[in-house]
Parts: sequence; structure tokens; C-alpha cells
Amino acid sequence: MKKETRSIFFSLVLVACCATAAGITTSVVSRKNGKQSPVYVTEKGQPFGWASQASMPGRNQPVDLTEAAEKTVHGVVHIKSTVAGSTQFVQEMPDIFEYFFGNGRPRQRRIESQPQVGYGSGVILSEDGYIVTNNHVIERANDIEVTLNDSRTFKATVIGTDENSDLALIKIDCEDKLPFIPMGNSDNLKLGEWVLAVGNPFNLTSTVTAGVVSAKARKIGIYDSGESIESFIQTDAAINMGNSGGALVNVNGELVGINSALESPTGTYAGYGFAIPTTIVRKVVADLKEYGAVQRALLGIMGGDVAAMRQLEENKDKDFGSVYEGVYVSELTERGGAADAGIKEGDIITEVDGRKVRTMTELQETVMQHRPGDVVEVTLVRDRKQKKVSVELKNTHGSTDVIKKTDSSILGATFQNVPDDVRRRFNLGYGIQVKSLENGQFKKNGIKAGFIILSINSRQIRSEEDINEVYQEAVKSADQVLFITGIYQDGRRAHYAVDLSEE
Repeated sequence: MKKETRSIFFSLVLVACCATAAGITTSVVSRKNGKQSPVYVTEKGQPFGWASQASMPGRNQPVDLTEAAEKTVHGVVHIKSTVAGSTQFVQEMPDIFEYFFGNGRPRQRRIESQPQVGYGSGVILSEDGYIVTNNHVIERANDIEVTLNDSRTFKATVIGTDENSDLALIKIDCEDKLPFIPMGNSDNLKLGEWVLAVGNPFNLTSTVTAGVVSAKARKIGIYDSGESIESFIQTDAAINMGNSGGALVNVNGELVGINSALESPTGTYAGYGFAIPTTIVRKVVADLKEYGAVQRALLGIMGGDVAAMRQLEENKDKDFGSVYEGVYVSELTERGGAADAGIKEGDIITEVDGRKVRTMTELQETVMQHRPGDVVEVTLVRDRKQKKVSVELKNTHGSTDVIKKTDSSILGATFQNVPDDVRRRFNLGYGIQVKSLENGQFKKNGIKAGFIILSINSRQIRSEEDINEVYQEAVKSADQVLFITGIYQDGRRAHYAVDLSEE
């Protein structure tokens, strides 16, 4: 075979096994070629079965994976998610004959879509039925069915979802205590360490594959949003479609990651899979359980990897000194914790709470484990001298307030970040897009999916949390009205008044 015929486009694939294209489909993005983290608890103590620190067998001891497989296979479930079909009415213009000899008026044609069914995996976190999975496995689902390894089936309810980390927390009610997988610490994983991927690839239940940890803190560019968190564990354990939401476990049978994506030229396993580390998982699921929404902490900087920035021609005049690993601060965000703490443009961040951060990905993963209001010690290099500062982390609004879940039963809408190409087309510096609509106030008032909300009650909207805050303020006000301004992707501007007092 000629060399050029072997050149191939690899794909980064979210590995939910899905039957249709909307909401829960397998998402493909093509590309060429190949100090201790805090554990948050609820008022009743540990929210899930956190494991003690993982320990590896002796170097000269053979690795036996059978015990880990036996411990974990019953803690992984099969998930079937169904998005109900919908009815739409489309205007059809009359044909030429009817235009001249008939009434000449447009006709309505009714279009009914079929239900969309997708499959994936989930991991039982506690004996009372809390299950973590990928957000893309259950996204937009009207019905979620969970099947245990012993073939019992239950309906699941959604506790909370987080698009930015691609994680979701669901729950089933069972009279019996359920087998669960204790959560280990992915920070303790070493390159070359053996791991198991447990899940339901191709709709096959209870499948176990083995491999090693190939890399940590990988950013693979599979998510479109600039706010998404990517810090994957890379493994050569076989991960295929349907493995999404399944468990990556160490030789002790402890959960170290949630399988999420694969890299492949065909859409099926051909080399590497990627899992969300438990350093992110445990924080997200604890927040979703307690608040229904993730309390995302931000350091308040923009920048890039020192190694990459040193190579750019426009940075030749910058003084990086002898620092080759770390995050170069190119800009400070308004009302951010970094600016308040005295961090300056040109600083190079090398550690957070004593943990080395070599790249922006590692910095994001470290900060992600905290909540707004937490104080972290940042080690940085300025003018070739090391300096330590204490930074109070804040949320996207520049405060430390708790963000609560929007009452979607009233608004009847889900939201997503505005795609980058749409932002560039309309030169938008803010806004959030209506992703989907169900029966609720938005649909009742004529708002359609794809609408980009720019402001509500004269306040700029940058995130779903902004919508939640304005909504809460409006509910408490006398008139209880949301005055919404925005734009559709075809350039049409629109204004809506949503009366929250109407049922």
C-alpha cells in the first residue's frame, strides 16, 4: 500500500452509542494525524463512596486484574435515553396553477419526527442509587432507563447536568442497597499504570477491557465551548461507542475516571480512549447533588502555555527567563480574583497550592476542584523572581455567591454557549443561545430554538447563571416580567416580554 494512501483523518468521538442525530448522537470532530485537592461533602457527610488513597502493588509483583473486574462490573449500568418525537407545522407556498386559479394562500404541512434513542453507560456512586454518566448520553432525554448488571431495570431522574465538563448526575430508586464503585484519586495515577475500562460498548453489557495510562491532562479539542474543561486521562484500554459514562478503574477497583471519548480513524476503537479524571468528577457530582448546578471557580486570568508562547514570533520581546513550564498571564479578567490579589500581565504561574502546573489544562483542572470563595496559594515568576500570592476564587459574575439551578419547569428551555462562528459573524462579546424548548414560558411567548439572548431586563447575559439570577430577581419583583432582547442566526433581532406570573 502506498504511503500516501495510509494518510488518514483521525476523529475524536464522544462514545455514546446513539441511533439518531439530535441531542444524544455520537459527536465527531476530525483532525489530521495521528496540598491535596478538597473533597466536598453535604451536610450528611460524604456524598458518595470516596476511596482511600490508591496504592499500587509492588513493582516486582504480577498485576492481577481479575479482582478489580469482579469488584467493579456490578457497579456499572446500561443507560437507554429517549428523546420524544415532536410535531412541526411548515408553511408551503402553492404551486403555479393553484396560485393563479386557487386561493393562492400558503398551506401548512404537518411534520412529525420519530423518537430518538441512544445508549451509554453509567457508574453507581452510592448504595442509594446516585449514578454519574456523560452529559451527552442523557442530553435532552425525556425518558431515561437504567439496567443493572443483574438485568433489573429502573426509570431514572436527572439530578443535574454540566455541559462544560460533559458530566451528569442521575438517580434511581431501589429498595435494595446497590453495589457501587468507590472513588479513587486520579492524581495518584502514574504513566504506564494498568487500568480497566468497564462499560457497555455496542449495546453489549458488562464489558471489561484493559490497558495502561498513556498520558494525563490531555486537551484534545473535542468541545466547542471556550468554557469547557478538558483534562483527560489518555489510555489504550479499548473504549468504543456505548462506553460513554462508563468506569475507568485502577487495579484496586477504585474509580479514577469516567470514559468519554475515543480517538479513531473509523469511529470505533483504534488506539486511544479518553476519560474525565475523578479530580473533576467528584467536584462536579458533589455540586450537582447539593445545588443542582456546578459552582465553578475561576482564577480570573487568560493566557497560554509558556512552552507554546515562547515559540511565537510576537512574543520574542517577552522575558520568559529560564521558565519553560507554566502558564503565562496575558490578560486579567474584570472583577477576577487574580487582579484583586495583585497578579499582573506577564506573570508566569508555576504552582497552585504546591501542585505544579505545567500547562493551562493542568491549571484549569486544579482550579476546577475548588468553589468560589476558596482561597488558593499561587506561586508565580515575575521579573525572574519567584513570588507567592493568595487568591480568592470567584464565579463568572465576579462574586462568591452560590449559583442555583434555573427553574426550567417554568422557562421550559435549555441553553448553550453561542458557537464561535456565530459570535464572529455578529461580533458578539456576550450572549447565550436557546438550545431546545419544551412546554414553558419561552415557547408560549414565541421564542424559538437558536435564539441568542443578549440581555434580560437591561442586563447583559453571558451565561446560564446570568439568566438564573435575573429570573430570581424578577420572581421577587412586583411585575414579574422578563424583557428579553436578542438575535436569531439569520440576523433578525427580536424582543420578548415573558410574564412569569402566568401559569
